[in-house]
Amino acid sequence: MNPLDLRTQIPITSECAFFNTGASGPSPTPVLDAATGFITHHKTIAPYTDGMYPHADSAYESSRETIATHLGTAPENIALTESTTDSIGMVAGAIDWQPGDVIVRTDTEHPAGVLPWERAARVHGATVEVLETDAGVIDREQFTDAVADARVVCFSSLVWSYGNRVPVRELVEIAHDHDTFVIVDAVQSAGQMAVDLSEWGADVVAGSGHKWLLGPWGSGYLYVDPDSIDQLHPQQVCYRGVVDPNTPAYELKPNALRFERSTASPAPHVGMAAGIELIESIGLNTVESRIESLTDRLKSQLPEERLYGPQSYHSGLVSVDVDNPDATVETLKQQGFILRSIPDIDAIRVSVHVFNTEDEVDRVAAAISELL
Repeated sequence: MNPLDLRTQIPITSECAFFNTGASGPSPTPVLDAATGFITHHKTIAPYTDGMYPHADSAYESSRETIATHLGTAPENIALTESTTDSIGMVAGAIDWQPGDVIVRTDTEHPAGVLPWERAARVHGATVEVLETDAGVIDREQFTDAVADARVVCFSSLVWSYGNRVPVRELVEIAHDHDTFVIVDAVQSAGQMAVDLSEWGADVVAGSGHKWLLGPWGSGYLYVDPDSIDQLHPQQVCYRGVVDPNTPAYELKPNALRFERSTASPAPHVGMAAGIELIESIGLNTVESRIESLTDRLKSQLPEERLYGPQSYHSGLVSVDVDNPDATVETLKQQGFILRSIPDIDAIRVSVHVFNTEDEVDRVAAAISELL
């Protein structure tokens, strides 16, 4: 499959120029068919054939295997969750906090990487320290100092507001040198670039399929490194997360599956797996190369002094300094362009994915330039 073939399978592309994948991607028809097809079979055919529970179990396992392979890890290291926020919240609730524990996060984290730590501070007496960055760029020396006495550090693999990539492996190694537990928010990475969780080496990685992987809402995932799993006891224990659900003296599963909830719908993850298969049918090298080309094309047509983040290519996220972000987003919507505002930095953000076209990029660049 090539990018334009994918585009023909995304219904919304005939209605508007969609540049908001960084918030939530538009699902192609095969993704919708996979998710709804599961529900239809599960509730109309499975009850009198293979059974609803076995049918769901098979879908869990198949989806988990597809997701894990795409992310460079083994299926047992992946728990199927609802979202990035859900995953990070689960981990925050699974840590045996002690008063005075230090949690480090950056100043550019999405609320998913902020609120769970504020709760840990409020409920357990932990201390949250915020690492200041230079427009999303983390200073190595400051990071080293920050994690020296920290129990947990949380950062994103790709900064949602500025669009720059973070050297995950390098930061993980620094943190582990100080025995600091590392949690990475990877939701902006998977789907627009290759992700190898085993290579990153983080203790925990959280993400979701509803952005660049073009999956449905509810398709979250949680990676837990096998060497770190024993440090985490989920706050909510469900029958899918224990070895034998029929004994009160439960034994947690020895891997990430201890975080999976019971009777959760597999449909979002079936859809996410279908999205992964579409992305892989194009090829991640082709996906990233096209995003880079389109992103560079967009930046070249906008005033350099108005661009936030790196001038060189890092990702398909391009943030532009405007006087009134919300009003600008609404004006552009009336012209057929869908994007979003970033309140933290008073900007609008254009998300460029593989299904976008050169014509769309040129038109949105002209529209933004005119408003500037």
